[in-house]
Amino acid sequence: MIIITFPDGVQLSYKDQVTVSQLIRDINCNPEEIIAAQVDMDGKQLGIVNTKFSIKSNAQVRLIKKSDSDWLTIIRHSTAHLLAYAIKELFKDAQIAIGPVIENGFYYDISCKKSFSEDDLDMIEKRMMDISLRNEDIIREEWDRNYAIDFFKDRGEFYKIELISKIPTDEKISIYREGVFVDLCKGPHVPSTGYLKYFKLLKLSGAYWHGDSNNEMLQRIYGTAWVTKNDLNKYLEMLKLAENNDHRKIGKDLDLFHFQEEAPGLVFWHTNGLLIWQQVEYYMRDVYYKNGYKEVKAPQIIDVSLWKKTGHWENYRENMFTVNSENRTYALKPMNCPGHIQIFNSKLHSYKELPVRYGEFGNCHRNESSGSLHGLMRLRGFTQDDGHIFCTENQIHEECTLFTKLLQKVYMDFGFNDITYSVATRPKKRIGSNLIWDKAESALMESLNNIGCNFSINKEEGAFYGPKIEYTLKDAIGRSWQCGTIQVDFSMPNLLDAEYVDSDDCRQNPVMIHRAILGSMERFIGILIEHYSGAMPLWLAPVQVVICCISEQSIEYAKSIYSILLSKEFRVEIDLRNEKIGRKIREHSIKKIPYIIVVGENEKNNVNISVRCHGSLNLGLMSLEDFIIRLHSDISMKRVVAS
Repeated sequence: MIIITFPDGVQLSYKDQVTVSQLIRDINCNPEEIIAAQVDMDGKQLGIVNTKFSIKSNAQVRLIKKSDSDWLTIIRHSTAHLLAYAIKELFKDAQIAIGPVIENGFYYDISCKKSFSEDDLDMIEKRMMDISLRNEDIIREEWDRNYAIDFFKDRGEFYKIELISKIPTDEKISIYREGVFVDLCKGPHVPSTGYLKYFKLLKLSGAYWHGDSNNEMLQRIYGTAWVTKNDLNKYLEMLKLAENNDHRKIGKDLDLFHFQEEAPGLVFWHTNGLLIWQQVEYYMRDVYYKNGYKEVKAPQIIDVSLWKKTGHWENYRENMFTVNSENRTYALKPMNCPGHIQIFNSKLHSYKELPVRYGEFGNCHRNESSGSLHGLMRLRGFTQDDGHIFCTENQIHEECTLFTKLLQKVYMDFGFNDITYSVATRPKKRIGSNLIWDKAESALMESLNNIGCNFSINKEEGAFYGPKIEYTLKDAIGRSWQCGTIQVDFSMPNLLDAEYVDSDDCRQNPVMIHRAILGSMERFIGILIEHYSGAMPLWLAPVQVVICCISEQSIEYAKSIYSILLSKEFRVEIDLRNEKIGRKIREHSIKKIPYIIVVGENEKNNVNISVRCHGSLNLGLMSLEDFIIRLHSDISMKRVVAS
């Protein structure tokens, strides 16, 4: 007898094996509403399986419905296969490589003699829709390894053969068939191509096989897919907004920064961009100071012997920049944590001193592939608002609670009020006892519960050395950005001999908590630029006020206002050019300067100023004293200048 248990406790029993599709019928669910199931059978987590999967022993089953996020993942995975199917029908010589799901969509890497163009995307998309309308069944099969290799060899699919060679020899080869198209894949997929209706191919790029420039350059086709037409249209509209708000375009238009070929993945900050950077750094330094963090700074380059102790050299060497000097090999730090432990280890601490909180604006370098670089969002050289807390196990809960409250305040000050929270729990391969993991995971979850934060659980997504909370903010056009994190680490303090003296005068290893609020400061500034479309709040704006003079007769009066504002430490510029005032206003409005002061004979004679704020809103005449009060209020309240 096989017993199937559902999340609500309902059980069904069967004499023999049963398919997921049979379960759907037996509990009177609409088959159109369910495309897969999550199955734990005999205590083993099988993950997500398709509806044709046969359950052969007692199992816990969760049916995946349209309201589940897993549904969207399966739709996108299946649409990637639909793309490959269309490619194979249209271009007989094409070889297909890999087609994973990515954030908001999917891609497929293709090897083909023809160089695809944007026009080809329309043709491929039309063929995808034709295949969708055929409503062909999508069927999973398990093949013998040798048969699978021969099959793909006969069809010239050499990338698939390479992928098969990396599958453990004791595993059957999982294949999906739809019509005449066959692909190597673990799945799961939708039951038939007719489920795939709302998709769009977006762009083309090049990508080296395995990201290695020594391999063939493949053609990568990106696409997106959604459950409903409305969701697809909303996303495409968001992409248009995102294109207009692209921080790279705004950065060029507002003279904030640039990139060039001689320094891939590294930023050339211009004066105005650096001013934004400095305001962010000044603010975060104040956050350190007011919340018990001691600011530190560790070396940029450290002998590889330290990185070998931490495991970075073994597991992360390909992403590290190295330099040789006097027969020694050094590495530019990709992370700040080992340096902070060295500072902690420079003296012996008592339990009475814990928690010890260090903060650093740590400049890190990682050898990211050139194809993955993307403006400020993905760099090789970046700075983290990195902090590490050395504490006892009993202090984890309080430290996580304090950090989450602090992060919420920081995000609110920067203009982000929509935050989601997720807890990543223990992976299968890990260090530390289950008791310690229980304590750490409970501390993270309780810290969120205690301050009223709803959270999701990402099972087995924690690092091998400890669980973590990930904080994701939503920007003005609805995009999600994972920036903040707090992670418990049981491993590194032991590896690097970090110790404190406990109440029994015995030496113990502290728990180390990694934490960051902004993450990469460059990336966070890129997010800010796109969130505000370049029109930064007054406290962050590189130029807060520009004074425009109407005529030569009011130049001296304009200069006097400039001197007063400068003495009050506002970031102010003055425009004394012999140009029409309308042109000056237009030019400075395009630069997205929050306030424009206009002075002429009338303002001079009445000892006042005419004020306009960004967006061409004329605030009219006011005294300089009242304007200064307004500026101070905007800055202290972190307000966006209304347009």
